[in-house]
Amino acid sequence: MSYRKFAYVYDELMEDMPYPDWIRFARTAWERHGMPKSVAELGCGTGSITIPLVNSGFEVTGIDLSADMLSVARSKMEATPQGHRLYREGSVRWVQQDMRDWRVPEPVDSVISFCDCVNYLLEKEDVVRTFQRTYEMLKPEGTFLFDVHHPNTLIRYEEEQPFVLDERSVSYIWTCDMDHDRCEIEHHLSIFSRVAESGKDMYQRFEEVHVQRAYDPDWMKLELTKAGFRDVCVYADFEWKEAGEGAQRLFYVAVK
Repeated sequence: MSYRKFAYVYDELMEDMPYPDWIRFARTAWERHGMPKSVAELGCGTGSITIPLVNSGFEVTGIDLSADMLSVARSKMEATPQGHRLYREGSVRWVQQDMRDWRVPEPVDSVISFCDCVNYLLEKEDVVRTFQRTYEMLKPEGTFLFDVHHPNTLIRYEEEQPFVLDERSVSYIWTCDMDHDRCEIEHHLSIFSRVAESGKDMYQRFEEVHVQRAYDPDWMKLELTKAGFRDVCVYADFEWKEAGEGAQRLFYVAVK
């Protein structure tokens, strides 16, 4: 999954995503377990969570596999007016790395990975490697915060497809294929992006395929513990309530 052309329409397609809720969840977790100074974000994408954290004074390393997503993130950061920053000491580094093998020069106080990035790890071994590397890259008492789709959410995607967006500047048709044995879903998107050419509105079509896999919540909690984490808790849907079968999005909070 390269996110090449998709990176440049990503923010427009995802403008209704609840980024403030992810940031609020992280801040609440930090208030409970210790406010960090340095944060690494795995799967930072176009920086929609990274940049507000930087502008609030955190030292953030934004890590993503896609060079195009990072390019968009850099442009957005450079366009942020300096006067809008609440604190001047915030800083950011953008790093192209695989979250399974990520590394920073010095351990950080907290690691976050939101917007179901961990669901893009398609083998159990990939999840385990990510947990182990994250534990290694955290300072003692550091926190690991991430969210994933509940397995039932992927099943619901298959049942409710197709999804259609029809806007003036960008549209898509989104269909899904589900492998129930692996709880793995393949998203197929046909995207139409408006471009101006010779004074006329033209639409460029391109295809994207994204594959996600959901894992048993108890297995993930066990693997976090085996990686060395303690006080592993699982919450539901941006709220500090115990996750059950009705949860759509699972939030994990783990402490080194």
